[in-house]
Amino acid sequence: MISVIIPVKDGAACIRACLEGVLAQGGLENEVEVLVVDDGSRDETPLLAEAMGARVLRQENAGPAAARNRGAQAARGEILAFTDADCVPHAEWLKHLTAPFADPEVVGAKGVYRTRQASLVARFVQQEYESKYTRMRRQASIDFIDTYSAAYRREVFLQNGGFEPAFPVPSVEDQEFSFRLARKGYRMVFAPEAVVYHLHDRGLGEYFRRKFGIGYWKAFMLRWLPEKALSDSHTLPSQRVQILLLSLALASAALSALYPAAGWVCAACFALFFLSATPFLKQIAGRDPAALFVAPLLLLVRALAQACGLGAGFLLPPRAQRRQTAGLNLTARVVKRTLDLAGGCTGLFLSLPFMLVSALAIKLEDGGAVFFFQERAGENGKPFLMIKLRTMEAGAEVKINDLLKDNPLKEPVFKFPNDPRVTRVGRVLRRWSLDETPQFWNVLRGDMSLVGPRPEETWVVARYNDEQRQRLAFKPGITGPMQVSGRGELGMEERLALELEYIRHYSLWKDLAILVRTLPAVLRGEGAF
Repeated sequence: MISVIIPVKDGAACIRACLEGVLAQGGLENEVEVLVVDDGSRDETPLLAEAMGARVLRQENAGPAAARNRGAQAARGEILAFTDADCVPHAEWLKHLTAPFADPEVVGAKGVYRTRQASLVARFVQQEYESKYTRMRRQASIDFIDTYSAAYRREVFLQNGGFEPAFPVPSVEDQEFSFRLARKGYRMVFAPEAVVYHLHDRGLGEYFRRKFGIGYWKAFMLRWLPEKALSDSHTLPSQRVQILLLSLALASAALSALYPAAGWVCAACFALFFLSATPFLKQIAGRDPAALFVAPLLLLVRALAQACGLGAGFLLPPRAQRRQTAGLNLTARVVKRTLDLAGGCTGLFLSLPFMLVSALAIKLEDGGAVFFFQERAGENGKPFLMIKLRTMEAGAEVKINDLLKDNPLKEPVFKFPNDPRVTRVGRVLRRWSLDETPQFWNVLRGDMSLVGPRPEETWVVARYNDEQRQRLAFKPGITGPMQVSGRGELGMEERLALELEYIRHYSLWKDLAILVRTLPAVLRGEGAF
């Protein structure tokens, strides 16, 4: 079954058109239920929704995030589909939105906006979305889903607490949830044929207010998801650059009264601002040339509104309380990366003589490759190639299935104290952890950290349950709580407890303590196999 959830408040005219679109869906084999969650309407909206056949749930002014969560808890479907009351779905919207869930690894999907409006502001807004959709089409998975056209597996949605009710108004609560899932390495995809029609901003003031609100609440969100200040699968990099350039231009203009040279800086910032917008303006020229008449002004308004919203959000944050989530704040992120760069350079330099001797021994033993590259799951489950000195015979990976029956630890951990695939040189390298020394290069590249959860193979991560996926909120480390507490002798539950404790109570001092304990752990050799 598919459950369609629509939050609404005082929107009788909107909900009629929306429900007509939802109830007219075709091409579906699954049974569909429609839940309208009324958030304190004072008009006939809930009565109209019931008359049209929807199941109506009621709450009093708790906001759209809480309304969607209420609908998810009451839903009977395995798939939760979301849209907004001011959207009219295309006749096959639900069919295309839920099609990606045929892949069991997919937990979320995002559709698209379209509009039939003729106003230039609305047409510019549509071109903004089109540029983002073009970006998302190139990505095998995404981290950004907004709820005007969205779907999730109900089990995963509920396990992760749904949308954050600390967002009391429509803002970025839908983005925040998808970012949280992305931290755990869940796969979400773009479904460009899942179309809903919408009334975009009709004027300059409405456009400014919406962008200001997004900036304000995004500042609130960035306090616990700081990495999203730099990138996500939806926002164009040029948009972030334009906010910075306009802020610098305005600051320079203010200073030019005292320092005339600042006027040149101001002019340069404006020139770079519009230069960065060239690909977007070119796209508009090809798709909707009339929107070019308002594009330069709206680009400036967008950057100004978002800059003001972000500034207000950081200086005057809302009093709303949000749930605690795993992950590093911005300061910890910067400090940890600085430590990684310093330690990575030092470690690579000091280990180079050992690597050269080890490489010669590997080559002399069987003439095979010195280095071994393997795909591992990094931060947010993103795959990367981890480099090690080779310790196993050629073709070792294809023999894993023959050994699983003798695995002394519970899945999904596979370690063998007397693994027959390990070479003689390999046993020495593993005993002293010399095979791990090339990973200082992974640290310098940013794939790994000096300290963190140990990186798992991607096929192992695919077997994780929701709780185990919390390990993916941090970059994997060369060393970590597992390496100084038993290493390969630990079962999954023991490893998970250690690593989750590290993640939930992270501090720089904890990293330093683990680094200090690493050398004695290596010398003891416990679990080094």
